Amino acid sequence: MSNQEKKLAGKVAVVTGSSKGIGARIAREFAAAGATVVVNYASSKAGADRVVSEITQSGGKAISVQANVSNPAEIKRLFTEVNSAFGRVDVLVNNAGIYEFSPLEEVTPEHFHKQFDLNVLGLLLTTQEAVRHFGPEGGSVINISSVVSTFAPPNGSVYSATKAAVDAITKSLAKELAGRKIRVNSINPGLVETEGTSSAGIASSDSDFQKQMEAITPLGRIGQTQDIAPAALFLASSDSAWITGESMFISGGLR
Repeated sequence: MSNQEKKLAGKVAVVTGSSKGIGARIAREFAAAGATVVVNYASSKAGADRVVSEITQSGGKAISVQANVSNPAEIKRLFTEVNSAFGRVDVLVNNAGIYEFSPLEEVTPEHFHKQFDLNVLGLLLTTQEAVRHFGPEGGSVINISSVVSTFAPPNGSVYSATKAAVDAITKSLAKELAGRKIRVNSINPGLVETEGTSSAGIASSDSDFQKQMEAITPLGRIGQTQDIAPAALFLASSDSAWITGESMFISGGLR
């Protein structure tokens, strides 16, 4: 990427849950575009360090910071460390999330709170803390939602509800933060092949679930992390300067 194409030069970007999968790919994309990237992780230090190493070996700038963003105290510590290191935040990607599928008869308060505490409350509190560190020139918040916010598959009532909440939060905060020049958008991926979906057996060539998803997806395949990251770069950069409150579905046409 040439200097003319370094669309995030001089920007500081925090990407939650970026030790692997979509978050890791976004972190690398942002770094290639000139951003200084904070690779946040909850438990996978080795994964986060690997992402940072890949970025720095390519000439980019990145650090890793541990914080479980379902924990308010750890969210505060994350941004205290970011502020100490860089003095500000320009881009926040709320990527950290969890998914669990369960039929209605097996839904429990634990199943509900495990997902809502991270996917919804954690996202809100992370955004609340991050915007305190945005400068007068504003910036961009990108929420990683999901096609399930509207597609809503069976056995996913709680997970789908968390992502529908993310879409609503995106629209509301876009209006609330517009006066501070902070744009808020979401990316809603379809099924994407990541370390998590592969290890869970959801995304693999012999998975019945993947075959079912491919059959109902107009473009006939599941997604890859490189399908998602360029959209995040677009929403983080000035290319999308007049876009806020939008949910961008990247799902091969599945809705």
